[in-house]
Amino acid sequence: MTGYTMLRNGGVGNGGQTCVLRWSNRIRLTWLSFTLFIILVFFPLIAHYYLTTLDEADEAGKRIFGPRAGNELCEVKHVLDLCRIRESVSEELLQLEAKRQELNSEIAKLNLKIEACKKSIENAKQDLLQLKNVISQTEHSYKELMAQNQPKLSLPIRLLPEKDDIGLPPPKVLRSCRLHNCFDYSRCPLTSGFPVYVYDSDQFAFGSYLDPLVKQAFQATARANVYVTENADIACLYVILVGEMQELGVLRPADLEKQLYSLPHWRTDGHNHVIINLSRKSDTQNLLYNVSTGRAMVAQSTFYAAQYRPGFDLVVSPLVHAMSEPNFMEIPPQVPVKRKYLFTFQGEKIESLRSSLQEARSFEEEMEGDPPADYDDRIIATLKAVQDSKLDQVLVEFTCKNQPKPSLPTEWALCGEREDRLELLKLSTFALIITPGDPRLVISSGCATRLFEALEVGAVPVVLGEHVQLPYQDVLQWSEAALVVPKPRVTEVHFLLRSLSDSDLLAMRRQGRFLWETYFSTADSIFSTVLAVIRSRIQIPAAPIREEAAAEIPHRSGKAAGTDPNMADNGDLDLGPVETEPPYASPKYLRNFTLTVTDFYRSWNSAPGPFHLFPHTPFDPVLPSEAKFLGSGTGFRPIGGGAGGSGKEFQASLGGNVPREQFTVVMLTYEREEVLMNSLERLNGLPYLNKVVVVWNSPKLPSEDLLWPDIGVPIMVVRTEKNSLNNRFLPWNEIETEAILSIDDDAHLRHDEIMFGFRVWREARDRIVGFPGRYHAWDIPHQSWLYNSNYSCELSMVLTGAAFFHKYYAYLYSYVMPQAIRDMVDEYINCEDIAMNFLVSHITRKPPIKVTSRWTFRCPGCPQALSHDDSHFHERHKCINFFVKVYGYMPLLYTQFRVDSVLFKTRLPHDKTKCFKFI
Repeated sequence: MTGYTMLRNGGVGNGGQTCVLRWSNRIRLTWLSFTLFIILVFFPLIAHYYLTTLDEADEAGKRIFGPRAGNELCEVKHVLDLCRIRESVSEELLQLEAKRQELNSEIAKLNLKIEACKKSIENAKQDLLQLKNVISQTEHSYKELMAQNQPKLSLPIRLLPEKDDIGLPPPKVLRSCRLHNCFDYSRCPLTSGFPVYVYDSDQFAFGSYLDPLVKQAFQATARANVYVTENADIACLYVILVGEMQELGVLRPADLEKQLYSLPHWRTDGHNHVIINLSRKSDTQNLLYNVSTGRAMVAQSTFYAAQYRPGFDLVVSPLVHAMSEPNFMEIPPQVPVKRKYLFTFQGEKIESLRSSLQEARSFEEEMEGDPPADYDDRIIATLKAVQDSKLDQVLVEFTCKNQPKPSLPTEWALCGEREDRLELLKLSTFALIITPGDPRLVISSGCATRLFEALEVGAVPVVLGEHVQLPYQDVLQWSEAALVVPKPRVTEVHFLLRSLSDSDLLAMRRQGRFLWETYFSTADSIFSTVLAVIRSRIQIPAAPIREEAAAEIPHRSGKAAGTDPNMADNGDLDLGPVETEPPYASPKYLRNFTLTVTDFYRSWNSAPGPFHLFPHTPFDPVLPSEAKFLGSGTGFRPIGGGAGGSGKEFQASLGGNVPREQFTVVMLTYEREEVLMNSLERLNGLPYLNKVVVVWNSPKLPSEDLLWPDIGVPIMVVRTEKNSLNNRFLPWNEIETEAILSIDDDAHLRHDEIMFGFRVWREARDRIVGFPGRYHAWDIPHQSWLYNSNYSCELSMVLTGAAFFHKYYAYLYSYVMPQAIRDMVDEYINCEDIAMNFLVSHITRKPPIKVTSRWTFRCPGCPQALSHDDSHFHERHKCINFFVKVYGYMPLLYTQFRVDSVLFKTRLPHDKTKCFKFI
């Protein structure tokens, strides 16, 4: 108890000793910690201070930090040396880094030079290969020319006729006149150009009696004709208009003959003269009856056998449309093939054959032999029997309801007015034309009028009487448009008409429409046909057709054309060597002096027949029947053509079956300079490109500071008179190649696609060959045609925004195609591509050719074109239906194939190349 208390009270004893020990331990630990803190903190600071401080004392022995013994850690001088070494090393490292960068830059430049050298070497190899190819082709061409031994000839010197014409030896009988004894060829050399001098009828007494409409129409067409000249001294042919007279009997035959012989250039016998008597009415009499015309040719619609001189005189069509153009909207369509009536006839014979022969007092009195048989009674009985049988619906009337038109003896007079006759013919599949009962009347104006009206409305003419002389019969093959049946076969006419198939009937109707439009429809066509027949007879080629003079817009060029990466991707086709020769034109006028002789009948009766009627184009025409022969008769075997194999020989040149050639790009544009420049740049390096013709369709000229790209070929910027889409197809004189690539300014085509299309066109020169396909369809609810651009398994059109065609079609489109079509294109600012497809299909009766699988070709990001407007398709619907009315039928034809490579999607080694064929 006592001990416990003491401890609690801090008493002395064992407990007190323990507390003292604890207190002393605590003091030692505190002192030790403080001492260590002083040593660890202040000693390094003092050491650092002395190490970094230099003694400023002068004497060496008094320096605080001076030279010491070798066991010292560091010296101040040594630290300074180390600092200087560090700075020096840093500077050297920086210099080495700069040198390294400089060397890397030089290495990069040298690599670029190496790549450029490699590229130059490859280009040099390609150029060398191309030069070898050109040399090979030139050597081959030289061998061909040497083998043919046909040097190019210059035109012979034209010999002008002498003023004192002594004339030709007179034939024994003037009625036996033919070209060889009544025509002076010396006035018409081959290179004369066929100059024609037209007399002014008003300067002669008979001119006051002429029908004003006939005279006015004749004078208008004569002034516009390309062959007419005012210099009578150099003329090859002299033309005088003597009819139709306003009234019959106002001029006696003797007076007319006297006035003819008084013509300034008649030269006693009238050789190289043409006397034209045009008939505007069906009752026109034979004005030149009992008039001695000497050696002058006669062109009229009425002839007697004793008066007509075959191969010398001309039977012409009546002048129905004197001062007006035919209204295509009133002409019925050519389909359906079968109409209401199988055949129709309306007429009344005023005078029988027997009474006519008893009263005749003219040329007929000199004819020997028995009177001809009169088949008219048999014809009437047979046709009435067919009508009464009701096997087919026919209409025959042999008595006019009203007063019949005046007519010649034994001729069937016309009934009713022209409008009434046309309405009946529109319902007739065939139109019967019964020739006069007197076979010595070989043609009359009444028969010619019936023929004209039947062809106008699409009724196939059936002529009863093989002795008749139809208009221009020596040059036109009437068997393709009409049926000429002898009168004794009248009982078989019904069977013959029922035997014709629909396809043959439609072909005859189409050919008849072509003959009517080309040779009969207007005063200009009649006058041009008369001159063309005479010119063809004496074998003078047609004059060159007028080309559109290109008014060039000055522009600056020199901008280096860039490289479009899309152009470098040539797909499955290798373009072959790039053309290194300068642009060269297609050969011209190689066949003009021989085509008139060798293709005489084919040229007059083929669909594009106007090429002989109108002035001649610089290039050979593309006839449907001869298109496959174009270019194949030259004897030139193209290098690489037909080599086959892997295609390397094929890629060495264009290949194919025709000589090597180039093409011209025609690009229509309107105030889209940036789009135009991009499109032109994409043509850089395009092989076989001759030149680019940019049709500037805007009245606003291009910007003066606009820099045009340099694409390696000439760029011709043509200014137009007005903004018209028809300008796309004008035959510009700057287009010197047969092949034209019509392309829009926003079309985006690769080079391999263009080259592939060009190769295909060379094998189908009479077709449109292009990329975007379209088709037409029949709208059953509205009974009309529709234009369709949807994807389809067939097509009937290829848009000319990216298509190849022959320049010959540019002439036909601009000068021959009905003006009503071009007017509608201007009205809607649309449909020019449809119009070209209609024209080519109408002429060739073939569909266009589509190449590659592309359906559109617009460039991405280009400004919107006219085709994006909603009204665009509605206008194209209207265009198609209007064009059908103008042509009279739907000329477009469907096709279900396109052209691709022969080795399309075929895996081949990389060293193999590909070619193409039709699939």
